[in-house]
Parts: sequence; C-alpha cells; structure tokens
Amino acid sequence: MTAKAAADDASAKITKRIEALDDWRGEMLAQVRQLIREADPEITEEWKWAKPTSGGTPVWSHAGIVCTGESYKDKVKLTFARGASVSDPKKLFNASLEGGTRRAIDLHENASIPAAAFRQLIRAAVALNVAAQAERATKRKQDPRRGR
Repeated sequence: MTAKAAADDASAKITKRIEALDDWRGEMLAQVRQLIREADPEITEEWKWAKPTSGGTPVWSHAGIVCTGESYKDKVKLTFARGASVSDPKKLFNASLEGGTRRAIDLHENASIPAAAFRQLIRAAVALNVAAQAERATKRKQDPRRGR
C-alpha cells in the first residue's frame, strides 16, 4: 500500500469513528480534527494500534506522532506524544501531568476548546518533532558508524 493510500485509509477510518460516535464525543473529535488540520495542513492522519479487542486509535503525525485522539464514555482524550516538552502557555493540558514525556487534554461534554490556543499548541508540538528529527539527522551525519 502506498503512503497516500495508507493516509486515505486512515482518514476514512477516523471519519468512520467520528460517525460511529453519534453523540457529543463524535462532534468533539470532529472539531478537534478540524483544528489540527487548520494548525498544520501538512499533518498526516494515521490509524494505529488496532487489535481484535480495540478498533484502533486516530493519530496525527508530522515528523513523528503529534497527538492521538481517543474516545471514552465520559471524555475525548488528546494525548500529545512529547507534551511534557511542549510550551503550553494557556494551560490546555489537564491530564497526565505527572509523566515525563506525554501530556493530555481531557475534553468532557460541553467543553469548549480555545481554538487559537489549541492550534498554537499543535504548531508547537510539530515544531518540536521537526527539531528532534533534524537533530537526529545531524547526529547520523556526524557519526560514521550510524546510518549504514
């Protein structure tokens, strides 16, 4: 499967998940998806961790995972892979605050998402991923044993 076909398949699965959540959670996930796409038009949608007991998880990536979008009975949870390192001046992160790597945003029914602040958070997470990817590439070039 080509990369474009895989991305199209993942996008279709995310759309299907949104439609299957025929309550506020589907609306919330659709709103978050739109804000993510607005923040970074180059973001890639992926579908990961599908198992027989779990259909899988929507994932948004750019130079690595930016965030996942999971739905639970009482919330939609957005987990940022490098959230602990992302600047969050508007204090959107409200879950998984103790971890050394990830941070999350739990969105409950009737929650409002500050769109501008959320888009800025997405952009900051993407910038962090791009910088880390560039740093890894530089290290590979400097170490002749790597990159073989």
